[in-house]
Order: sequence, then structure tokens, then C-alpha cells
Amino acid sequence: MTETGGSSGTPAESGADRKTRITILVALGANLLIAVAKAVGGLLASSPALLSEAAHSVADSINEVFLLAALRRSRRPADRRHPFGYGKERYFWSLLAAVGIFVLGAGFSFFQGIEALVKPPEAEATSGYVAGLIVLFVALVAEGTSLVRALWQVRKQPGEGLGKDPALRTVVAEDSTAVVGVLVAMAGMIAHMVTGQVAYEAAASLTIGLLLVYVAYRLGSDARAQLIGEAVDPELRDGIRDLLGEQPEIDRVASLLTMRLGLESTLVAARIDLMPGLDSERVELVSERIKKHIRKTWPEADQVFLDVTEAPTDEDADGELVPGDRSSGTTEPSAR
Repeated sequence: MTETGGSSGTPAESGADRKTRITILVALGANLLIAVAKAVGGLLASSPALLSEAAHSVADSINEVFLLAALRRSRRPADRRHPFGYGKERYFWSLLAAVGIFVLGAGFSFFQGIEALVKPPEAEATSGYVAGLIVLFVALVAEGTSLVRALWQVRKQPGEGLGKDPALRTVVAEDSTAVVGVLVAMAGMIAHMVTGQVAYEAAASLTIGLLLVYVAYRLGSDARAQLIGEAVDPELRDGIRDLLGEQPEIDRVASLLTMRLGLESTLVAARIDLMPGLDSERVELVSERIKKHIRKTWPEADQVFLDVTEAPTDEDADGELVPGDRSSGTTEPSAR
């Protein structure tokens, strides 16, 4: 196998990372202030919905600390123990953030909701709820401002949906959930004030808990897929395969494997069948030229490996390859 990869370490902070760090710091500052206000208001009003939102904000604050660690640690350069760099640190800390949302936020919300149903307060006094609603309104403005900031940055970054940065996706998910959670808590508190039934607030707490479970599951699933080793988008994979197939020295691309190593690092491993008559020196020159071509076209594909070998037969490839068809290929190499 001919290695044509380069260093995947990028110790300098990129412009996108600086913007993401600012977005996280804005969210962290907002959540810390809001968490204190919600906790004080929840204790004074004895409101389970408001206390659930306080736990939600505490969980978000802890998670943003995780995300700041992800930004810093994922920029470390490659070394002997980690030759492909530390890009996947980003996904690991994002996974911890998802666990934090589930354990701290959802767990406490469920506890508050169930306790309100099982042991309702003796007096249904709601005298402190006006102050609690004011706190939630201020939290709604703060969370909405943080969400607008995060969504603005998403529009500036490449990738479909929320982009490919797990830290930024987590901030957007947290802020979106916070806005919805505040609205649910306000609805529960208002219904409690009007009807005198604490069950409405209990239902609000349980709803917030379910919402946090869903968000934690989605974020955890994304991080898990990246930690296990997820292939690049089909469009990028097909583009690389087409580029390889267009090279005059390559008879056929037998297989192509890709894996994201980080936001700015991708592993490309291709098994290719060369035209007959090429000597070893020519093979090296061809490999170097292809590597430069791939990196120029897709800068994130910084680890490129070419396995020059005899291509599998039709039976080896389960009928997916046709001899002489240079544009065909599979995503799994045949066993050898």
C-alpha cells in the first residue's frame, strides 16, 4: 500500500472555531445567569416546572464547558500515539454533553414531575408565580438571543442542516430545547394559577424531561456514529471515486473506503487496479500526483492511501464490478 497522506493535526485555531467558541461562551453566560434566577424563583414559588427549567439550564451550562474542552483538545496536532490527530475529541465531548442533558436535565425534570403528582403541596398557593413568570420571560429573551446567534453561525458554515460541527449542533439543540422548555414551563405555571391544579405543572415538567431525552438521544446518536467511524457524504465519496476513475493510469477503482477523522480531516483508502506496464517509479509518481489532485479538490481529504493490487473478479465483488469499467466500485473491499 502506498501512503500519500499528510499530517491531520491543525494546532492553530481556525476562524470557524473562534466563532463557535464565542457562540458557546454566549450560551454559557446566559445559562449560568438564567440557572440562578430560575432556581431562586422556583424555590420561592415552589414551582416544579420552574425548578425543572433550572436543572435544564444547569445541565446546559455544564455541557457548554464540555464543548469548550472539545474545541481546545480537538486542535492538538498529530503525534506518535495518535497519528491521525485528535479530531474525534470533538465527538467524544459532544457525547458527554448528551449524557449530561439526559442525566441532569431529564432526570431532574422527571423527578420534579413525579414528585408533584405523588406528593402535591398542601397549599396550592401561587403568590410567587408572577415573579417566576417574569424570570421565565427574561430567560426566554436570553435563550432566544443565544439561539439566534447560533443559527446565524450555522448559516455561515458548510454542510446540510445544522452543519458538521458537533459543538455547534449541540449549542443549537440546547438553545432550541431551552426556548421550547421555557414556553412549556410558562404554560404549566399559568394553567396552575388559573385552575389551582398542580397536575398541569407536573405535566410540564414531564414534558420537559421527555424533550430533553429526545435531544440527548439525537445528539448521542450523532456523536456515536462519528466515534465508531462514519463515511463521508455520498456526494464526496462519488466525487473521489470519479476522480480516481478518470486517471489514465488507473484501469479500475476496485473499492473505496472513507472515514471522517475530524471536521477538517478525512481518511481515503482506495484499492485500485493500474494499467499494465507501469514500473515502480512511475507508480510512485502517479500516486503523488493523485494525492495532490484529491487534496486540491477536497482539502479535508488529508489522509489518502492507495492500495495497488489486482482487482477482484466479478464473483469476488458479488457481481457489482465489471472488468474494464473504470467508473465502477464498491464500498467494501473483497476479503483476501
